[in-house]
Order: sequence, then structure tokens, then C-alpha cells
Amino acid sequence: MKIRAQALLFDNDGTLVSSLESVNRCWTRWAQEYGITAEEFGKVELHGRTAAEVAADLLPADVVPGAVARIEDLEVEDVPGGGVRLLPGTRDLLGALPADRWAVVTSATRRLAEARLAAVGILPKTLIAADDITRGKPDPEPYLLGARALGVDPAACVVFEDAPAGLRSGRAAGMATVALATTHLAGELDADLVVEDLSALSVLVTDGGVEISVRD
Repeated sequence: MKIRAQALLFDNDGTLVSSLESVNRCWTRWAQEYGITAEEFGKVELHGRTAAEVAADLLPADVVPGAVARIEDLEVEDVPGGGVRLLPGTRDLLGALPADRWAVVTSATRRLAEARLAAVGILPKTLIAADDITRGKPDPEPYLLGARALGVDPAACVVFEDAPAGLRSGRAAGMATVALATTHLAGELDADLVVEDLSALSVLVTDGGVEISVRD
């Protein structure tokens, strides 16, 4: 199978990098600090959502701003201690793309996303973060902003995601979707193409755009 596009839009955590251990460590500490029980925390969908949305599900509105700032501090402070690692295929695939043909579209704050990406040597020219949006995934706004920042028609973009909410966001934006089974089972992911991770893919850049293929 081959997918052709003008631009590629990548989620970060679970797509380009793995931060699961850090996320679990930091959010567990955060929940304890705010007196949230394991049962309460277990009912909330964490992956692929902004910290503000998660906090709003668990805490009174007047507490949310401070709680969001606290989890950002915890996660940023955790990065130097091995809180992030590259997922297979990330460096090779991004290295094959011109800087103006791809962007990172993440539910993390800009400060946290930049810290995690810098830690593994990825410096995207274009980054859409939680600070830039009013409605997070699964709303199409994040990916529509990514397409606009690159100056590309949304229909000519391909979204790479590991989370169902992100895939719904990409589809709602009118984009083709590629799911990576890094944090969810393949059967839980609804996309035009489902692969294990980015190492399963190759890209060919031409004057007409980018061609994405599954490796033999």
C-alpha cells in the first residue's frame, strides 16, 4: 500500500518518542499530591489528551490552573532522568523529509514537547502544541492548524498517531491516517493504515510530494 501526500503531521508521545514510564511516574505523583484515588484516576482517559482536560475531569475548576502547571513542572523535570526515548524508525524517517514537509502536532504543552524532543535530538521547524489550540483532540483543530502552518491543504496531509483520539482528530480534519500500534493494540486503532511503528515505513520525496510505503 502507498499513500501520497504533500505534508506529514506527527503526534509526538507514542508516535515519535516513548514517554510512557515518565507519564505514569509523574501523573501518579501528581494524583497523590492532589488527593485523587487510584480508582478515580483509573476512570480518566489520559493518553492523547491535554493536561488541562485531564485535570478538569478530576478537580474543581478553581484548582485546575495550578494543577496543570504542577504536572507540567513534574514532567519537564523528569525528562533529563531518562523520561523519553526515540521510538524505532523515527530518526530515519524524519531525516528523509524536508523540514517544511512535516510538523509535530501534540497534546503536550510547548514547553514539555520541546523538552522531550530536544532530549532525543529532534528539532521540528513546525510544532503545534496544547498552548496553540482551544479544542484538543479528537477535535480536528490541532491538525487543521498543523496543515495551515505548513501551507498545505488538509486533504493533502497524512496524520501519524498512536491514540484513538488523535486518529479521530485527523479523520475529522479530512486527512489520511496512519496508526502506530505502540501504545494500543492494532485492533483498537481505526486508520487507513496500521503498522507497528515508523520503522515499518519508508518515504520517497519527489517534486510532487511524499510517497509513503510499507517496507517489504
